[in-house]
Amino acid sequence: MMLYQDAIERSLTAHNPLPQWYLLVEDERIVGCAGLITNDFISRMELYPWLCALYVEPDCRSRGLARQLMRHVADEAKKHGFSHLHLCTDLVGFYEQAGFVYAGEGYHPWGESSRVYSLAL
Repeated sequence: MMLYQDAIERSLTAHNPLPQWYLLVEDERIVGCAGLITNDFISRMELYPWLCALYVEPDCRSRGLARQLMRHVADEAKKHGFSHLHLCTDLVGFYEQAGFVYAGEGYHPWGESSRVYSLAL
């Protein structure tokens, strides 16, 4: 958790497009979040930027909020001149329905592998 906190704090004062962190707020309550980062702890260093930490509170799911966050992150990546957005996941259908295409496997430092997906912007 401290890693994310440090990255968020640094992004507030950075002049670089990465990393960026986004919060979805309803009625002064944070109900979702997502990040746009250089690498999501995966071996595919040639790919960037990455959508990471996409999360919506359980009582707010099934309302399209995750897609809203994904669209916002994709729009921000495009605004900063990136042509693709990448992510690693084992959740297959959800991201494919959002337009992400399987781009191969990637490996994490702790030895696990994940499916890598890319979205043309």
